[in-house]
Amino acid sequence: MTPPRHNGVRAAVAYGDVARRTVLKLKYGGRIGCADTVARLMRRLLPDDCDVLVPVPLHRRRLWSRGFNQAGLIASALARDHGIAVALDILVRRRATPVLKGLNGRARAKAVAGAFAVVAGREGAIAGRRVILVDDVYTSGATTDACTAELLRAGAASVTILCWARVLNPLDD
Repeated sequence: MTPPRHNGVRAAVAYGDVARRTVLKLKYGGRIGCADTVARLMRRLLPDDCDVLVPVPLHRRRLWSRGFNQAGLIASALARDHGIAVALDILVRRRATPVLKGLNGRARAKAVAGAFAVVAGREGAIAGRRVILVDDVYTSGATTDACTAELLRAGAASVTILCWARVLNPLDD
């Protein structure tokens, strides 16, 4: 197994009943105000030397059906209060991926392989910059590893993962 290419994972809480309910309210209950609450608890984990926040993107069909990207809402809330740039249009999910819930790490990695890309012509917005990749829940790292690879390929100096909740027991996902 190869080590991750990112500079670490910072999670506000361990994934459990409260974290799960909060994420479900945000993602599927349309309670977008939860993004501000989540961001408030994540703020203390922002590295002092970060340059830009980049949310993990949704595929356009999922974005259309949900109406928002929860990682984008969280990143925007973090940016508002810290004066850090947020780049909502840098990273895209080129193809739809299956729901990863219940898949093991290897299956997750296979499902997201090649799914992400930095938008052509937008590399300059992250080149040489310390990127914070924002997500709601970190499970196996397959999604963030795929995103990190693309951000580094596009010239990011470093990538640190910042999430609301981290799954400690893969059976909890």
